Amino acid sequence: MDSDLYPDLAAAGSLSALLEQTAAELGVNVVVVPGEWGSLTSAGIASSRPERRPLSVHIGARTRWFGVSGWSQGIELVGGGTSDLAAVVRAGVAWSEGRSLRELREELPFLSSSARAEAHERGPAAVVEVQWRMMREQAAEAPDFREFAALVEAAGAEPRLRQLSVFSSHWTLGFSACTGEPSRVEVALVPSYDGSPYRVQEYLHSGVIGEAATAEEAVALAVAHLPAGLGPAVAGTDAAGG
Repeated sequence: MDSDLYPDLAAAGSLSALLEQTAAELGVNVVVVPGEWGSLTSAGIASSRPERRPLSVHIGARTRWFGVSGWSQGIELVGGGTSDLAAVVRAGVAWSEGRSLRELREELPFLSSSARAEAHERGPAAVVEVQWRMMREQAAEAPDFREFAALVEAAGAEPRLRQLSVFSSHWTLGFSACTGEPSRVEVALVPSYDGSPYRVQEYLHSGVIGEAATAEEAVALAVAHLPAGLGPAVAGTDAAGG
């Protein structure tokens, strides 16, 4: 921590103490909790909403800057940065009160949200829809990788996969029954590359279940591997506390 950039932080002794001091000056109440990266560089502002984790606050290293990140059920709902610590405290109050993402952004313009975060407010089905749209967009942005596009199309046409949360890692499609992170991969699909077969795997990058000549055959094999009765993806993560 550069005391020339943060003389007030150096005087307070910790970011938690500085946030509490700023809140007192603003006449608002916040519950400050320890951060994840040391008392001088990070802290959290607790939320009264159990599904919302404390709003994470951290400092910048090269310029005076306070970054914030708010997560709920494994999805980052808001993030941003500002040099105005009072705005950070106001963000913590609004986050704790359970304000909607739209209200947070309107009141505090330094905050932003992703399409996935906005979908989270509408429910897990909306998050799944956004993630499938992102996969289709990724396929469209790689027109030379037709095998990946074929895999996205075939998987999206299969109802049992279409209801799951989908994401990609190094062109491998993963499917989960939870919309948040971390979550268990129920099955993974690897596209054909340079004439290699499509692969169905237990995990993103290991545990080969079988191979297939076409995307449709790979999808059929993946569906056969899914647990019986696996329903639509639900909000949250596989970790306790979401």
